[in-house]
Amino acid sequence: MTRTQKTVFILVAVVALIMGLTINRVLSGKGPGDQTALIDAGVILLPQSRTLPALSMTDQNGAPVAINALKDKWTLVFFGYTYCPDICPTTLAQLRDIRTKLPQEAVDNMRVVLVSVDPNRDTPQQLKQYLGYFDPRYIGLTAPVADIQKLASALSIPFIPADTSKPGYTVDHSGNLALIGPDGRQHGFIRSPLSAQKLVAQLPGLLERD
Repeated sequence: MTRTQKTVFILVAVVALIMGLTINRVLSGKGPGDQTALIDAGVILLPQSRTLPALSMTDQNGAPVAINALKDKWTLVFFGYTYCPDICPTTLAQLRDIRTKLPQEAVDNMRVVLVSVDPNRDTPQQLKQYLGYFDPRYIGLTAPVADIQKLASALSIPFIPADTSKPGYTVDHSGNLALIGPDGRQHGFIRSPLSAQKLVAQLPGLLERD
């Protein structure tokens, strides 16, 4: 290959790369600036979405909920528990306040789900009473510890099961939220601690996605 041919080949490769990146941005509807703003708001989108395990849990009304059937709107999944002294009440209150500042269309396209990491104490009745302090539209889910661990592992949001024999025990868990799309697949995370002002600015555009 001559020097001229090499130069032409490199130029063609560069042009193809630029065109490919441009097409990807157009198809995704998000350019570098948009991605930077999302990351700055604590929203991390996965390169590829993930399937959710086929698990059935019980909600705060005692009804069964299929985890892989959380579809039709965006779902923010938070792993916590009602006896949590700090992270949980703070996060749930922040999400409530964020919802009050979002356009109604965005609010209608978002659900908040608390998956209890303390099924020993968090009965459906306990979850319903606790979530009612923040927003009665929140969904609370409980299940055997093994199923909760399976879901947490699938969503890459770990927690450490507590020694329930100790009085007044606490549970070590992450404050991050899993982001589930209307297709019922995980599309990313929202990092803790939440940046309320930045999320109010970024969530409407994100929640418009199908």
